[in-house]
Amino acid sequence: MADIDVQKFTSDELTESKLTELVSNKKSFQVVAVKDISYTVNKIEGAIEKKGLRCRVYTEYRSAAMAGMVVPTGVTQVAGLFSAIGMAAHNLATLNPDYEIAKNQIKSTVTVAYKKE
Repeated sequence: MADIDVQKFTSDELTESKLTELVSNKKSFQVVAVKDISYTVNKIEGAIEKKGLRCRVYTEYRSAAMAGMVVPTGVTQVAGLFSAIGMAAHNLATLNPDYEIAKNQIKSTVTVAYKKE
C-alpha cells in the first residue's frame, strides 16, 4: 500500500470511537509504533467484523518464506512448499475480503487497507 493519503495513528491514538469511524467510512489507515501487534490486530478485526464486513489478516513479506523453495536443500524446499500451501489455503478461506490487515513485526506497524473500491 502506498503511503500517500493513508492516515497514520499510534496505538494510543486509535480509540474505539476513531476505529469505528474509520471502518464505518471504509477508510484505509496505518497504526505505527505498535507495542502489541496481536492486541491491535484483534481490536481492528473485531471492529471490522462488528460492521458485518470481512477481513484477511496476514504478515507482510510472507512471500519471503516461499523463497526457500528455490534454495537447493531439502529442508528449505519443504519449508517453502508448506508456506505456499498455507498461504493458498488462507487466501481461499478469506476470499474477497472488504479489508486486508497487514502485520509487520519488524517495523511495528499494522496497515489496514479497504479493498472494495
